[in-house]
Amino acid sequence: MLDDHELETVDDWRFRNRMPTRAAAIRELIRRGLEVRDEELGETGEERASSEFRVVDPKEARRA
Repeated sequence: MLDDHELETVDDWRFRNRMPTRAAAIRELIRRGLEVRDEELGETGEERASSEFRVVDPKEARRA
């Protein structure tokens, strides 16, 4: 589930990158994120709460 600000951010990225659908944009963002994780971050094995995984930092959302 995404909040309104996260959806707006995804939609803005979608339109800038001429993606045909929101679903296609989300799949592409996931693919890119996984590539970055694999190439730059590696597997840390560290456990995190699901609330820590966000499209937009909540601090950024407050500024908008």
